[in-house]
Amino acid sequence: MNAAKNVPELFGSMVFNETVMQERLPKDIYKKLKQTMREGTAIDAEVAPVVATAMKDWALSKGATHYTHWFQPLNGITAEKHDSFISPTDDGRVIMDFSGKELIRGEPDASSFPSGGLRATFEARGYTAWDPTSYAFVKDGTLYIPTAFCSYTGEILDKKTPLLRSMDALSKQACRVLRLFGKDVKRVTTTVGPEQEYFLIEKSDYAKRKDLIFTGRTLFGSMPPKGQEMEDHYFGAIRPRVAAFMAELDEELWKLGIFAKTKHNEVAPCQHEMAPVFTTTNIATDDNQLTMDVMRRIAQKHGFVCLLHEKPFDGVNGSGKHNNWSISTDTGENLLEPGKTPSSNLQFLLFLTAVIKAVDEYQDLLRISVASAGNDHRLGANEAPPAIISMFIGEELQAILDALESESDYTDVVKTKMRLGVSVLPDIQKDTTDRNRTSPFAFTGNKFEFRMLGSSLNIACPNIMLNTAVAEELRQFADELDGAEDFRAAALTLLRREIAAHKRIIFNGNGYDESWVEEAQKRGLLNFKSTDEALPHYTDEKNLRLFQTHGVYTEQEMLSRGEALTEEYYKTLRIEALTMRDMARREILPACMAFEHELADSALTKKQLGMEGGAEARLLTEVAILNGALDCAVSALEQAIGAVPDADPETIAHYYHDQVIPCMDAVRQPADALEGLVGKQYWPFPTYADILFYV
Repeated sequence: MNAAKNVPELFGSMVFNETVMQERLPKDIYKKLKQTMREGTAIDAEVAPVVATAMKDWALSKGATHYTHWFQPLNGITAEKHDSFISPTDDGRVIMDFSGKELIRGEPDASSFPSGGLRATFEARGYTAWDPTSYAFVKDGTLYIPTAFCSYTGEILDKKTPLLRSMDALSKQACRVLRLFGKDVKRVTTTVGPEQEYFLIEKSDYAKRKDLIFTGRTLFGSMPPKGQEMEDHYFGAIRPRVAAFMAELDEELWKLGIFAKTKHNEVAPCQHEMAPVFTTTNIATDDNQLTMDVMRRIAQKHGFVCLLHEKPFDGVNGSGKHNNWSISTDTGENLLEPGKTPSSNLQFLLFLTAVIKAVDEYQDLLRISVASAGNDHRLGANEAPPAIISMFIGEELQAILDALESESDYTDVVKTKMRLGVSVLPDIQKDTTDRNRTSPFAFTGNKFEFRMLGSSLNIACPNIMLNTAVAEELRQFADELDGAEDFRAAALTLLRREIAAHKRIIFNGNGYDESWVEEAQKRGLLNFKSTDEALPHYTDEKNLRLFQTHGVYTEQEMLSRGEALTEEYYKTLRIEALTMRDMARREILPACMAFEHELADSALTKKQLGMEGGAEARLLTEVAILNGALDCAVSALEQAIGAVPDADPETIAHYYHDQVIPCMDAVRQPADALEGLVGKQYWPFPTYADILFYV
């Protein structure tokens, strides 16, 4: 049977979604649960036991024997503890049971997850709480229940809870603004469609490289004769093995209700992309975490390893995750859709200006939200936006904002002259300008594409920042406009003022051009070139105030997250440095010495026969010099690792960036040069030529 005919039936078949709920829940229970999901109200006490029984029976019908509370701790990945449904009976047998209490709350050990100092090592108790806004699903014989995670004393220890809070904050303030336009909207929701880039390499090559195993990226490797310069991989024909992987990936994601839509080859050899249809931000976050997990699992079945590191191979493009973000109402209106009437255009321009103001005032938070040791290798390279936050809005919107600010006439793309007064605003067409792939934050018709995210990142972080920052600007707008005698005139006055104040963040040019760095500095924009430079600003006073105002984080929760992010950064660099040292000492140097020995024997044999040493002697000298340089560089790296200060996390992070990374660069330089000289049979692990160009 044609598999395509089964997709509608296949889609969501492993998800406890609304269709299943309607079939298995009493009408009154379904109605109450639906209200909780839609409006974020508390779960009714009588709902949980009924839902638990229905969920258990459905999961058993799908082959599940266990359940798990699935959550997202501060390390950015997912966590799960599996319990079986079995419950003993008096006659020594078991029944399959699952209570409302077990659905609502779990109790994992909280001491072994990062907490940034919120919890002491001996304070073990933590709780998971059912998140009814995300659907439960069955995977690998287990019922997965999306949950939030908090400590015994109530501090949040996950990424899901603040994301939900940020969505509530934005909804509250956006509804206030919409009421000023006479609209009865009960909830506003942010939506996201995260494009996921990844590499597929042979499992056998992966197993021979300790750097890939321990760090997810290659710490050594020189470019092969061919890279991506022929531009023949991007959108090229998909190899049969990869196509088989992609087909199974689609099928598994569809079963889990994930809207896998687009698949294609990316720019770098062995690099690919999967893009889903957008959905609400909390569900999109769950789906993306699940997508990365399924990618890794399915890749193994096809003899591959899926690499999600931001820069697995030096010299070719790294992998990002474009966060397509928009705002929609419960009535189905996209608030970032330009619209066709003057009134809706004014509404659009108000929300557009709120986003512009948010990105300008909280550019530090947006940069921090994508900061990691892995993404530092990517941001600013040719395939990624620069580390400077700026916005692209296109020529037409730029012209409209300029006209608004100056209170001058506007001529649209079809040369129709319009006066931007109180009652007339132009019809804004979509796609009247090219997209700007060099912009970190680009308007793409009816959404913004935040392009700085690294491929392995949990998308909760940037969306928490973005939601909360926009909520704050909408709050200020609503406070100012509420009660205005002439709302339209007041709104236009506000728009002119805010456009003038924040237009510095708008840049429609080439973000890769070096001149932009100088121009951005003149504009007063931030340029945090590395993670250790950016993270200290996470807890600046204005940022603490922002999140406390909207109830997203307490001050202590923010301080703990800043510490956890900093520790993750320098621990990543420590693992990389130790791995590099071991590979150089135990693999590269011995291999080069063995090659030197062969060269020396050959040169000596020639000499004994009265012949010139020739190529052997010259190559021996070159290899010996580089081998000596490598040995010295490794010794310097070892000294740097051993001299890490016993200090606060911020100081340690700066030390690793300033002292350890340069030593790692110094080790790589002679090692990569040696790779091009040492005989292939001696080189201890697969090279880029082996890994990137498999059949």
